[in-house]
Amino acid sequence: MLEELYQEIILDHYRRPRNRGTTSPVDLHAKESNPLCGDELEVTAKIVDGKIAEVKFDGHGCSISLASASIMTGRLVGKTLSEALNYIENFQKMMRGDVPFGGKELGDLKALEGVLKFPVRVKCATLAWHTAQRGITATFEKPPA
Repeated sequence: MLEELYQEIILDHYRRPRNRGTTSPVDLHAKESNPLCGDELEVTAKIVDGKIAEVKFDGHGCSISLASASIMTGRLVGKTLSEALNYIENFQKMMRGDVPFGGKELGDLKALEGVLKFPVRVKCATLAWHTAQRGITATFEKPPA
């Protein structure tokens, strides 16, 4: 029963993705692909007062990669870049099985735990997160204007 609920959450985010498109302005940008399956995602974000005010994704991919991107965008809004990096790193640890998934506090993110049963799909679930991580890291490395 719970597994069916999680599958429905993933399908809902795939069919009706949240935060799809490009932010304006684009203060953070990264694009990544998974050559093994053809998924390509671009992540943009608007930064206001050192926090992620808006984050969006665009591109194409399987249901897991697009659902994960949709879920991720909602989880990163309001975080500082450092907080977002920590959140991303924790998610990646969960997807590697290094730390257990949390509970209800994860919200829709909990639905991605089922992907662990299919190791080949973990890259699909983490593509958007790696992309956002790369964009945040590049933003940290930018010289001050």
